[in-house]
Amino acid sequence: MGRYNLAALRVRQLAQARADGQNKPTKLTEAASWIDVLHDIPPAQVLVRNRPQQHQLVRQRLKTIPGASKPQAVFEVQEKRIKPRKASRMFMPVEIKYEEDQLRKEFFRDHPWELARPRIILEKSGKDFERYNWSRLQQPGKNLDGESVVQRQLWLLNNVPDMTKSAAYDIARREFYRLRLQEDIERRVAAEEAEATGAVFGPRRLEIGMELENQEFERWKQWAKLQAQLSDQRLAAFLGNPEVQAAAAAAAEESESALEDAAPEKFGQTV
Repeated sequence: MGRYNLAALRVRQLAQARADGQNKPTKLTEAASWIDVLHDIPPAQVLVRNRPQQHQLVRQRLKTIPGASKPQAVFEVQEKRIKPRKASRMFMPVEIKYEEDQLRKEFFRDHPWELARPRIILEKSGKDFERYNWSRLQQPGKNLDGESVVQRQLWLLNNVPDMTKSAAYDIARREFYRLRLQEDIERRVAAEEAEATGAVFGPRRLEIGMELENQEFERWKQWAKLQAQLSDQRLAAFLGNPEVQAAAAAAAEESESALEDAAPEKFGQTV
């Protein structure tokens, strides 16, 4: 352990000495404007740094207490296990966690494709959550997504007496599946009504992708067939049969010309 470096605490003292002319070789013609500020607001003198406070996870539950006429709100404190840290990370800020984090992790682990749906994260005032009432899953002005399930499950845990985590998850998922099915039916009916009035829809993205994949597969089959023919011809030429060699040379030229014609198509080019 070396000595403490107190140079930063003595900046004002050194600057004041230069302004007063005590250090003649380095005398300042004008005092710095921040000298008076450091005199009024000196830097901290504490040299010992304390470890950051460990945050506890507090959960609210509505439970029926024996002898009480109504269910009462009970706050449960979950003690977090303090993990040993490296010396270089000992004084880093502690990660703050909420109960929604675990609920969100479980939902998206069971429904990974919900992450592929587009979401609107832009808020008008930053306080849109104040207008939501999670006593019901569907909210006006908000698209149905995984976050709706998380907030609905949390509301059930905080407001329904003796509600368990798994039961709240099942209730929120059941409502979510019902609303998703309703959206699919509405979308299909809207498409049928549009087609009945003369609308024409082109192929969907999935159909376009399958068609491109089929075209590429057909190109690959043609290329693989030519490669197999060339391999057989080279093997026959290596055996030394003159008639086979002549036929192999002619077939090789024909195959190479066919490959040259098929190559631009394979890479999506035009001749």
